[in-house]
Amino acid sequence: MSSINKDLCLNELNEQTNTTVDTNITSIVKEENKGIACIKKEYIIERHIPKLAINYISESDKNQLNEDEPPSKKQKCTKSVLKGQNKSRNCTYYQVPQENLCSNLVDGLETGSCTFEKCKFLHNVTEYLEKKPDDIDQTCYVYSLKGRCPRGLTCRYGSSHIENGKNIVDQTIYETWNKCRNETNNQNRGKTLSKENMLKLRKKLYNFTKSEDAVKKIDKDKDLGPLIEESYKKINWENKLYLAPLTTVGNLPFRRVCKELGADITCSEMVLSSSLLQGHNQEWALTKRHETEDIFGIQICGNNPYMLAKSAQVLQENVSMDFLDLNLGCPLDQIYKQGAGSGLLLRSKKLEVCLKSMRTVLDVPLTVKSRSGVNKDQNIAHDLIPMFKDSGVSLITVHGRSRDQRYTKMADWNYVNECAKLASPVPVFSSGDIMSYEDYINTKQQFPDITGAMIGRGALIKPWIFTEIKENRHWDISSSERLGILRKFVNYGLEHWGSDTRGVETTRRFLLEWLSFCYRYIPVGILERVPQKVNERPPNYKGRDDLETLMASGNCADWIEISEMLLGPVPNGFQFLPKHKANSWK
Repeated sequence: MSSINKDLCLNELNEQTNTTVDTNITSIVKEENKGIACIKKEYIIERHIPKLAINYISESDKNQLNEDEPPSKKQKCTKSVLKGQNKSRNCTYYQVPQENLCSNLVDGLETGSCTFEKCKFLHNVTEYLEKKPDDIDQTCYVYSLKGRCPRGLTCRYGSSHIENGKNIVDQTIYETWNKCRNETNNQNRGKTLSKENMLKLRKKLYNFTKSEDAVKKIDKDKDLGPLIEESYKKINWENKLYLAPLTTVGNLPFRRVCKELGADITCSEMVLSSSLLQGHNQEWALTKRHETEDIFGIQICGNNPYMLAKSAQVLQENVSMDFLDLNLGCPLDQIYKQGAGSGLLLRSKKLEVCLKSMRTVLDVPLTVKSRSGVNKDQNIAHDLIPMFKDSGVSLITVHGRSRDQRYTKMADWNYVNECAKLASPVPVFSSGDIMSYEDYINTKQQFPDITGAMIGRGALIKPWIFTEIKENRHWDISSSERLGILRKFVNYGLEHWGSDTRGVETTRRFLLEWLSFCYRYIPVGILERVPQKVNERPPNYKGRDDLETLMASGNCADWIEISEMLLGPVPNGFQFLPKHKANSWK
């Protein structure tokens, strides 16, 4: 991955997470319209005294806070000061090569030994099996699905497929799965970058003549007239539910969960074009799609025509995608100051060359996702709409907030509707603040020129929002049903990242990142007024059962407890610090 830490994007999504509230019932009613959710009296915990979970804050904060005192204005480092991105976070899991089996030996004793002379991993199968941690469960999801577990002897669910030091294969299931996979690949859903092309990218030998010629030709045309290109595949965007591109939490397992719950369109996490063209494995991993993602796009971020056109070409030629989306909304300083993301909005001529160059090398639709503007109260997206149309853009998504606003205030759907009128017949989606089917229906009725909705935070907090919208109902989902959704994510994570210790801890990490949003959901059955709004935060409350109470906790220690229900005990030395230090308060 690039030197830019893309995890910082989650900081912007979480800015309103923690609010100190008065738990007095009367004041809650008075504050109802000021972002405090109205909860039934019997569920509210009165006179709640916040307590610091000292193990889940950074070392610098430990030196400034007294763990026995609740946060107050008199403290040097108060709860409010603890808000914001936690820069002291460490990796949750470190792999010690000498304690882990070499990948060449995972199938058992008869497998040939490793030929790499400098390999630091363990090559003694018997010694590894003696030291291997206990299995988390006796059923391996990957083995039951595919008939063969690629993690073999290292699988933490290996008792179901390890016999006498060998990794066994269920031939019937394995052949059936292989047949289905080949059929999927034949449908062009399994196309991935080859090792040969990856090496060409790293050595700068990949042939980019097509994209370079496109940029030169368009850049020389000073008039930059309309681009007429009708040969690409068309997508019917009408009334589709679009799961927003979400950094870190918008991974493949999460998208699978949302697809099963009703999402129509999915998109990859933001991919940095610079890292993509350098052949970084972690960046290319973000472009993978699952076969259930029938309308799937890749979102790219860059700051100049040559870089973006080359990225469009290499993605077109090497991966499976239904559309390519250009990020014009990322508000992060590291992106913005390089002229990418929302920074491109201020460079309209350069942006036009970028779009037309990308459109020339693509045979799939090109889309854009934009903020309403850069500076507060200075919308500029409407000025760019004619250029988007002339550049052959197939879909425009407008987030009704400026870069400076980040996620403060409500999204301006009125403004997005005006943009939609200007863009016609090019469809326009709006992004922001959809948290229920009522929100969706009301906005569709009030703003008929908007084609569809992109849902981000609403899907993170309650991924079943897509089901609610399609069935026109408020789903009073139980805690056990919510745990079932998390269990699906875990199974998909083990399939995607692996079922060995490293894969388990990678899955746990992303589960914890997702749980930092999930706890904001307020169950329908305990609300005085339905539905919950995206900007509403609850007073301290208890759920209808112990699990629901646990899921309502904003403390990362409780998120870890939930992860242990699904992935077993955390390893020795495990530590997960939330992006928002204030989440260390119980």
